[in-house]
Amino acid sequence: MEEVVADTVAPEDLKKFEKKYNAELVKGAVSKETQFEYAWCLIRSKYTNDIRKGIQLLEELVQKSTKDDQRDYLFYLAVANYRLKEYERALKYIRTLLRQEPGNKQALELEKLIDRALKKDGLVGMAIVGGIGLGVAGLASLIGLAVAKTAKS
Repeated sequence: MEEVVADTVAPEDLKKFEKKYNAELVKGAVSKETQFEYAWCLIRSKYTNDIRKGIQLLEELVQKSTKDDQRDYLFYLAVANYRLKEYERALKYIRTLLRQEPGNKQALELEKLIDRALKKDGLVGMAIVGGIGLGVAGLASLIGLAVAKTAKS
């Protein structure tokens, strides 16, 4: 599963699907297939703005599609949000998919990966907050010592 979330698109593939998407857009209607292909390329980009654009395109597809069509859109929305380290949103999408398909092995694997990242991110966040707290406490005690020394003199 980690290879799926780490996969990056080749620049020439991104350009090819962007060209196809824009050509259809100029004609007035983009097919679901073209929009999905372009979004899939965008979410595999190494650039945050591309990933966000891919998310937007996938969210449009989810709103326009039937439940049967939503599987891939929801899965890749979870992948894209994972790549942006927006784990809560990734979890929301993957759990929506799992409500529709509780036995989907790929979705279950991605859910575990997101859960691990969320816990790790939470622990790192707590460590940073704890470190800041220790730093503030240490600084306060140094100031207290300096004030006490000054008061004795």
